[in-house]
Amino acid sequence: MGSLDVERTTTGWAARDPTGVLSPYTYGLRNTGAEDVYVKVTYCGICHTDIHQIKNDLGMSNYPMVPGHEVVGEVLEVGSDVTKFKVGDCVGVGALVGSCRQCHPCKSNIEQYCGKRIWSYNDVYTDGKPTQGGFAGEMVVDQKFVVKIPEGLPAEQAAPLLCAGLTVFSPLRHYNLTQSGLKGAILGLGGVGHMGVKIAKAMGHHVTVISSSEKKKVEAMDDLGADAYLVSTDSKQMLQAMDSLDYILDTVPVGHPLEPYLSLLKVDGRLIIMGVIAEPLKFVSPLIMLGRKSISGTFVGSMEEIGEMLEFCKEKGISSQIEVVKMDYINKALERLEKNDVRYRFVVDVAGRKSISGTFVGSMEETGEMLEFCKEKGISSQIEVVKMERLEKNDVRYRFVVDVAGSKLDS
Repeated sequence: MGSLDVERTTTGWAARDPTGVLSPYTYGLRNTGAEDVYVKVTYCGICHTDIHQIKNDLGMSNYPMVPGHEVVGEVLEVGSDVTKFKVGDCVGVGALVGSCRQCHPCKSNIEQYCGKRIWSYNDVYTDGKPTQGGFAGEMVVDQKFVVKIPEGLPAEQAAPLLCAGLTVFSPLRHYNLTQSGLKGAILGLGGVGHMGVKIAKAMGHHVTVISSSEKKKVEAMDDLGADAYLVSTDSKQMLQAMDSLDYILDTVPVGHPLEPYLSLLKVDGRLIIMGVIAEPLKFVSPLIMLGRKSISGTFVGSMEEIGEMLEFCKEKGISSQIEVVKMDYINKALERLEKNDVRYRFVVDVAGRKSISGTFVGSMEETGEMLEFCKEKGISSQIEVVKMERLEKNDVRYRFVVDVAGSKLDS
């Protein structure tokens, strides 16, 4: 353990005003306290909520603001009373870094609903200083709000699970929607939505993706494994799907009507709102009264649920589908996220651990090993055997093999 009395600084990328443009910003970190964990940030996911915050969409932003609440990093130092972590551990930090620990939600292990919760950024910590998020080199976090990343779960893949994965897992767990055989739907196929498909499928649910067009049908069904695809603008499809769903996870982060989707729920069905929407939602009450249906809200999840969710994802082989970008690409990534131009989650390589490497063939020893490996595994090339004169034409999938000796007929 290093010194606990040395004041540190770090550099992050901060928004300075509601334009939301991020630029480098150096600021102080509090001294590592007895219960604190000093973390070197390696990866941080980008969430749509980050855009709301940096652009002051909710009217509560404070600048300069370093966003990022899907943080994965390496423990550099622990306080004297820290028992859960040691130097070198791979850990995660989510949306919260503090709570009162005395209220009913805190004592019920749902501290995300504490009235005095402290967000990982755009908030004020107990020392009176602003909290700053994971688009930065380091963070100092109370051990209660740090979670260990399970071995075997890649750090960059784990980052989006700390928000997108948790946001889906928590309400399914809380509302007893984890049993196999349920029929659920995911409204909106973005960062949270794609995790909704994966987690619900892993729980044994029949999963329908709901979208406004056919555009995402192939990726929903072929890539993510959804069982059905429903186009919300197709009145015939919507009519056929009435009264068919046990639940809908509404991940859409912008204003939209609820009434078309309430009709899809069975009696006692539940529409769960997950998107942060800065405008009123409207519906007529008979749509829920006549089926005893519920509209519920949910917000991320508890530290207890984070641990359960990470173990569940490891056990089921669930990972995020991500695009890893460098820190200096952050503004372009935010622009693309606003346009829904990512499949499905950006993760910032804060520490610069991913690099572009080159290679050139291999050694004779490796050639022998490779040939034996391919023989053992039954691996062969997909080829077209041709005469020498066709060699100059680039018309092949995937490889020409020239019949130099003329022992094969040209096909």
